[in-house]
Amino acid sequence: MDFNLSEEQRAFQDAARAFAQGEMADQAAEWDENKIFPRETIAAAGEMGFCGMYSPEALGGMGMTRLDASIILEELAAACSSTAAFISIHNMATWMACTWGTETVHNEFCEQLVSGQKLSSYCLTEPNAGSDAASIRTKAVRDNDSDDYILNGGKSFISGAGSTDVLVLMTRTGSADSGAAGITAFAIPADLPGIDYGKNEIKMGWNSQPTRTISFEDVRVPAHYRLGEEGEGFKIAMKGLDGGRINIATCSIGAAQTTLAHAQQYIQERKQFGKPLAAFQALQFKLADMVTELVAARQMVRLAASKLDQNDPDKSTYCAMAKRFATDVGFQVCNEALQLHGGYGYLREYPIERFVRDTRVHQILEGTNEIMRVIIARRILEEGATELIR
Repeated sequence: MDFNLSEEQRAFQDAARAFAQGEMADQAAEWDENKIFPRETIAAAGEMGFCGMYSPEALGGMGMTRLDASIILEELAAACSSTAAFISIHNMATWMACTWGTETVHNEFCEQLVSGQKLSSYCLTEPNAGSDAASIRTKAVRDNDSDDYILNGGKSFISGAGSTDVLVLMTRTGSADSGAAGITAFAIPADLPGIDYGKNEIKMGWNSQPTRTISFEDVRVPAHYRLGEEGEGFKIAMKGLDGGRINIATCSIGAAQTTLAHAQQYIQERKQFGKPLAAFQALQFKLADMVTELVAARQMVRLAASKLDQNDPDKSTYCAMAKRFATDVGFQVCNEALQLHGGYGYLREYPIERFVRDTRVHQILEGTNEIMRVIIARRILEEGATELIR
């Protein structure tokens, strides 16, 4: 078992780090302050291959492993975790369109999605369907006079909504009581008649990407925009979320790495009572714990990514464990870094407070960390779970 990155992975890491420092880091505070969605920067990331990292090469993607993609996302998140998180969501939605899309979806969307010329939003959550994703009510009904679906309903907390070009959405095509089996996935143009967007939500963080509700009123959706078969949508959504959980965990790691580096430098420079803060054992221990937990979280994320790449039977459980642990640790490290900066950490002159705000939501999205615990506990309590806990 080799924990070192390969030469190719080092090259990915170096390229992502150079892009993040050159194109993202210096602008991240402005994007946050003025709520700027940096489409041009994301398009530039697309030119590097970062908008179609694990989409198939046959459709213009990079065909990377999830482990390789996590290495890249960590570097991007170290510069701006909000923008990196949107890039990760775009990658998930794009992968779905490329993997389950019809020839029409491939021809109309995929080349531009993997290159970052078009951007995608992932539409699962609804006002009354958050953790219980199988209870969504947005409905698509077949039009008897054509091969179209008529779509009605609404989505909430949708990243990029109103500023993206393609919506990958989950909707009910079965009866109201059909649960997960009645959900179907679509990839549709974001500007179809009958689609309306709400206001850009005022949020604690993630200000470099808009978040809006979406309403659908008698939206006519041709059947060639369907992903997979009717009733396969929930399965597609859950497969997407395995990777999505690794992605958002990775964004927490990147943010924590940056704030840790700032804290390491600050406590060596800042003096109190005639000596550097780094001379106080209490603060040395705090920094030691931050480093230890960050390294542990990074390794758990990379283990989960490897399990997903290998299609391990317990891949979903490992992804849930990694997401729960890394997003908790990521936020904790950012928060401790702020504490080590004292009052200065609370000022917007320093980047620490932005990373604290941006990483807080990671414990909520892609399934709350409470839901991650449910997933893990259910698996542990099943027969045959011995290998998972050995």
